[in-house]
Amino acid sequence: MTVRVGVIGAGWIGTEHIRRLTHTVTGARVTAVTDLDADRAARAAGPVGARVLPDGAAVVAAGDVDAVLVTSWGPTHAGHVLAAVAAGKPVFCEKPLATTAEDCLRIVEAEQARGRRLVQVGFMRRYDAGYRQLKEVIDAGRIGTPLIVHCAHRNPGVPDTYTSDMAALDTAVHEVDVLRWLLDDEIVSAQVVLPRATRHRAAHLKDPQIMLFETAKGVRIDLEVFVNCRYGYDIQCEAVGEEGLARLPDPAAVAVRGAGQHTTPVPTDWVARFQDAFDTEFREWIAGIAAGEAPTGPSAWDGYAATAITTATVEALNSGAVVTTDLKPRPAFYGGAA
Repeated sequence: MTVRVGVIGAGWIGTEHIRRLTHTVTGARVTAVTDLDADRAARAAGPVGARVLPDGAAVVAAGDVDAVLVTSWGPTHAGHVLAAVAAGKPVFCEKPLATTAEDCLRIVEAEQARGRRLVQVGFMRRYDAGYRQLKEVIDAGRIGTPLIVHCAHRNPGVPDTYTSDMAALDTAVHEVDVLRWLLDDEIVSAQVVLPRATRHRAAHLKDPQIMLFETAKGVRIDLEVFVNCRYGYDIQCEAVGEEGLARLPDPAAVAVRGAGQHTTPVPTDWVARFQDAFDTEFREWIAGIAAGEAPTGPSAWDGYAATAITTATVEALNSGAVVTTDLKPRPAFYGGAA
């Protein structure tokens, strides 16, 4: 079976996923594209032989669309996802699932009413080989019960339009999701402390930030978010357990010894660091649809949790307080207690 995909949003990430579905993933074909900018939609659709449709509703309703990919502006995500769920079509939504916890819960409720999982959220780190190895180690009990997790998310730089709130909403959101998955645990509180600020930041930006999370099982997580570190794109994660520790491996790279130095390169952006994870994510999504299976990746509930937790983190940043996340109980539909 060839899965026919309709794409809503033809910006950079939408165009990149169109390329991925066309040239990297087998069993998929992009058949329809829409964007607020019709010319941009045409540029993305033309090379792959897809139709340009006037809006997201037309993409969802199209007879030659089996599954929907939402890569539009964040505040539009909820409406497009709800339309796909109402149509009974699998939908992959790049993060965020929605920009408010309330809209995320509307999606959760709509999906439960349909009686089967249709929604997957684009948290690609669960598909990274290193993170999957780290989860295998933790799940096998090789470090004992996890107690502490140390993380860092460093970018070489960000544009002046990047705001302090985005450190949680756009950057740390990836750690929030992957840590919930790694630990099989829920984050119940957030706090943000500010060290000395880097001189490389824009005047309005609080950078770096140290985010402190506590989970329901008592694990303490510290996350350094430093988006003007200058030296590269660097993702670190170390889980400390009662009997050992496990560290996320750096990407494979050739080590060079010469001129009195031993060097290995550091990725310069997230595209290079997680390209293979993106490819695996879409291969598995398409394969599941072709097999008639419900998605197994990050769910609508995971999207809700990520939005609720990062919203609490922004409140913690702006108030200086420890803020509880106040998540709703997880429904049995998503693996929660009945």
